[in-house]
Amino acid sequence: MLTKTLVMAISGLAIAAPALARDEIRIVGSSTVFPYTQAVAENFVNVTGAPSPIVESTGTGGGMKIFCGGIGEKFPDVTGASRAMKSSEFELCQSNGVTDISEALIGFDGLSMAVSRDSDVDWDLSLKDIYLALAAQVPVEGAWADNPHKTWADVNPDLPAIEILAYGPPPTSGTRDAFVELAMREGCKELAFVHDGGFDKAWVKENCSRMRQDGPFVEAGENDNLIVQRLNADENAMGIFGYSFLYENLDALKGVQIEGVAPSIETIADKSYPISRPLFVYIKNAHRGVIPNLDAFIEEYMSDDALEADGYLAERGLVSLSEDAMMNLQDSVLDGVMLETN
Repeated sequence: MLTKTLVMAISGLAIAAPALARDEIRIVGSSTVFPYTQAVAENFVNVTGAPSPIVESTGTGGGMKIFCGGIGEKFPDVTGASRAMKSSEFELCQSNGVTDISEALIGFDGLSMAVSRDSDVDWDLSLKDIYLALAAQVPVEGAWADNPHKTWADVNPDLPAIEILAYGPPPTSGTRDAFVELAMREGCKELAFVHDGGFDKAWVKENCSRMRQDGPFVEAGENDNLIVQRLNADENAMGIFGYSFLYENLDALKGVQIEGVAPSIETIADKSYPISRPLFVYIKNAHRGVIPNLDAFIEEYMSDDALEADGYLAERGLVSLSEDAMMNLQDSVLDGVMLETN
């Protein structure tokens, strides 16, 4: 078996010549992590004068596929993710020679549901309400059946008789994965009495993960700005995206309360907001020292100015790590500690 040192040496030789063909750092991944990475890129350029990194919003799943495609100048150096790398993605990376990866949990984010500020409704939804409105199948007269609910009042008589319409991310999105896990499945558990003999984790995953496809839930792609535009055009529509996009559009949008708690930096930080998740950045270590300025970019991303509670990423809606966790993160990433398994 090749030693890690030899593998890294071979990897470095393999990309050294072609990597010089591009001067820009290339970053892909989550639409939720995108604005944070873009902010780091802008600050990095202002400080160093280096070429501006190319930052693409491909979605978490799409970014992982591209990132794990191989080593060399044709493949990105960094990917953002609104969930941890899956085992299947780790195996894809390994099979394509991407064997040395650093994982950075940069902070936390809330999964927000939002409406236009023109809406007169003071929305407050339970996880059960969300599931009954947006799931492909729900309990109907004691049996699991296709979702018949057309209005929010059909879901819960205490809610207004407004047609259900929610714009959200596609299946390739980490935001979609997290929303299904943290909102849909949790809401479904309250209804699982329908399943004879109770339920277990496998049953919930199998039966409670599908979003409805008959109109009330609309996949709006990886461009969260498009969802914002649609909410501005329809005061009765809801959007599902990371808190950073709500934070950036508070002049036009307002958050929907979940279980009586509105999304905010404070409620995400103290865990009182029910649907929050960690955000990650993954770095291809074989590209360090080869792709120009990549090391300096990583240093900027891991800087106190970026990550501290009063740093410029917090100003854009990122909920920061504790001081000890941040210091551990900085040491690990700057030292290039390798992700062993996932």
